Amino acid sequence: MDGDVAVGVKRGSDELLSSSLYNSPNSGMSSISDGTSNGSDSKKPRVEEAPPSRVLHIRKLPNEASETEVIALGLPFGKVTNILTLKGKNQAFLEMETEEAAMTMVNYYLTVTPNVRNVPVFIQYSKHTELKTDAGNQRTQAVLQAVSAVQSGGTPTSGSALSESALTAASSPVLRIIIDNMFYPVTLDVLQQIFSKFGTVMKIITFTKNNQFQALLQFSEPVNAQQAKLALDGQNIYNSCCTLRIDFSKLVNLNVKYNNDKSRDYTRPDLPAGDGQPAMDPSAFTKDSNSLLGALSPLNAAAAAAAAAGRVALSGHSGSSGVLLASNLNEEMITPQSLFTLFGVYGDCQRVKILYNKKDSALIQMADANQAQLAMSHLNGQKMYGKVIRVALSKHQTVALPRDGLDDQGLTKDFTNSPLHRFKKPGSKNFQNIFPPSITLHLSNIPQDVTEEDLRLLFSNAGGTVTAFKFFQDHKMALLQMSAVEEAIQALIDLHNYNMGGNQHLRVSFSKSTI
Repeated sequence: MDGDVAVGVKRGSDELLSSSLYNSPNSGMSSISDGTSNGSDSKKPRVEEAPPSRVLHIRKLPNEASETEVIALGLPFGKVTNILTLKGKNQAFLEMETEEAAMTMVNYYLTVTPNVRNVPVFIQYSKHTELKTDAGNQRTQAVLQAVSAVQSGGTPTSGSALSESALTAASSPVLRIIIDNMFYPVTLDVLQQIFSKFGTVMKIITFTKNNQFQALLQFSEPVNAQQAKLALDGQNIYNSCCTLRIDFSKLVNLNVKYNNDKSRDYTRPDLPAGDGQPAMDPSAFTKDSNSLLGALSPLNAAAAAAAAAGRVALSGHSGSSGVLLASNLNEEMITPQSLFTLFGVYGDCQRVKILYNKKDSALIQMADANQAQLAMSHLNGQKMYGKVIRVALSKHQTVALPRDGLDDQGLTKDFTNSPLHRFKKPGSKNFQNIFPPSITLHLSNIPQDVTEEDLRLLFSNAGGTVTAFKFFQDHKMALLQMSAVEEAIQALIDLHNYNMGGNQHLRVSFSKSTI
């Protein structure tokens, strides 16, 4: 490589770099982002992009970004062999061990916007084929030494100037995980799939503390916990939400008594499910759950690595949309409002269109593909108005409204601005209480003067049999059990948002509990 373009930290090359390569954010290469560059980049003419190189140029980094956070962008794709950060310019260069690793990383971030500290950054190939950094730069060497140790399963040497960083050796194989901005539910299976990229996951316990969803996750080896923390801390499970905050736990071993939807010991498939919990299928412990992550579109480094290995569809980009096709509907009974209410249990339903020439089918547009997946997984095969409905992803990207002046007999309805959306608030607690249709309904917003008898009568009149009832302590909420799931579905459609008097509207959702 010509000396006058070598990337370096020596004065001569620094002066050259600051006067040429880094002055233009485009740097003679087009961004590989989705085109939503910020600042004034969009006004500058695009020039031919650089050929693939194992050195990547990262721009628009937040001021406080650390070297470890930049390394974490590349870690799932292969070994990181060098790094050069340019703090004043909010830029960095990352050198991967192979060109193939760099290409895999670039290809992944073509479809998923990379984030550092929740700030979108831009990644493109560098003109340089290698980084030549000053060997005397002790911090850079310490970072690389620690990363190499973690990647190869060793332990960083003590006193490596990183004693307080995520790269230092930790004696515990247990991570404490807090999920911020939990806009979508996160299950044990999702956590297991994400973290198992970094080693064998032995046990997981989930719980809610201080109104935050948390988990304890135990690896077979402490080094796996180190690597997972380095790569995943601060990453989003889904686009722009469900942010992982990861620390080492003081515990070195988790005691799991039950295998259910709250805790799991993957080494003991024989454990009981516990009271009131669904029993686990032992085959689930060896089952490949890539389909789950592929379906739910996770946008995190672990999924990136799995995708790079060709094992998981890239974040649902292959034609998935937020539009569902529901078929085998009871065309005598179905209305846009009833579909809005039922599908609205699983996401914010935007538009509903019953097909004019096939009135037993309807298109339902959810707020995004994740919500559509959630609704499909819970409602496909359920019985509604006496018929087993089928729910599948539609090839349509949106549901079109009728042209102005055209009467479609009320078959299409736009609910975009409906006040009845359950999840319009980011991080809504409602996302932590999404369950499949069940015989038990959760009632809330009950007026103080409404009695058990009033509610039993109301739900019986919806066309079913109430088999059990239980008020919560404050009488503002209750559980009510119907004799069949179909009856519970019908009651939810009829009575969610029912005016109980004094403009107090009843809220109805499915419960996982039984009375």
